[in-house]
Amino acid sequence: MEFYHQSVLLHESVEALAIRPDGVYVDGTAGGGGHSAAIAAKLDSGRLIALDADPDAVRAASERLAPFAAKARVVQANFRDMRRVLADLNVDAVDGILLDLGVSSHQFDTPARGFSYRSDAPLDMRMSQTGPGAKELLETASYAELVRILREYGEERFAPRIANAICKQREKKPLETTFELSELVKEAYPAPARRSGHPARKTFQALRMAVNGELESLSVLLDDALSLLSPGGRLCVITFHSLEDRMVKQRFLSWAQGCICPPDFPVCICGRKPQAQIIYKRGVLPSEKELEANSRSRSARLRVAEKCRVQED
Repeated sequence: MEFYHQSVLLHESVEALAIRPDGVYVDGTAGGGGHSAAIAAKLDSGRLIALDADPDAVRAASERLAPFAAKARVVQANFRDMRRVLADLNVDAVDGILLDLGVSSHQFDTPARGFSYRSDAPLDMRMSQTGPGAKELLETASYAELVRILREYGEERFAPRIANAICKQREKKPLETTFELSELVKEAYPAPARRSGHPARKTFQALRMAVNGELESLSVLLDDALSLLSPGGRLCVITFHSLEDRMVKQRFLSWAQGCICPPDFPVCICGRKPQAQIIYKRGVLPSEKELEANSRSRSARLRVAEKCRVQED
């Protein structure tokens, strides 16, 4: 199946990078190569490094970027490993980093990948297609761990009921398919709560995020981002749900904060200076036109931070 992904906030995110023709940029989530190709098209003597953990995405992005082979390179790696990848390529700092978080259209729409509760397939959900998948997680996680995953990553209020149902089921037979899990969650849900959206949506989101360590990877990248950016460089992050958006927003706010002395201090003694400035206070949302063309963009939000060029006295 051909890799397909409809890039979200494409124009807005590429413009937000403020690309210089001679700059160095990283697309940390290459996907089908849509954002990467748009970045590469703006480069002259500059350089693009595109990363993705999914081997299907690496192949698709490599094909998409073939016309830009002289200035673009695709590497199979999780964006959490960006520091290592750049070091291996002898890149000291970059002028912009783009992350398009979440699951690609290809991953959702390929039943065998096991990301969707709408198709029956083996419980997988691995973006990298390596390591343990959702089936193994459901077989080995304790009740307490399942409750934590469902609450923390899925914000699922019926987490204890669902975790209990999973534990009871695996005593008889391990869960192996997406439909088996979907039906189990539906049965665990109170009847009145089944009317508002598919009962399994939050459970599938939570398991996917746990299997792929999505929030952990994002936290690692945010820890590294400022040191990887040149002064004036920008980090652009497209989020798709409240958990990752909250993490990005809070980290950006911490970077933009200056003095942290108590308000009753007559003068600053901490010496803290802002490390970055937030470009869009509330982020950028998809246009009505994009929402009509791509319903999956409805929860997207673009947040942008720029590393300070100089520290003020």
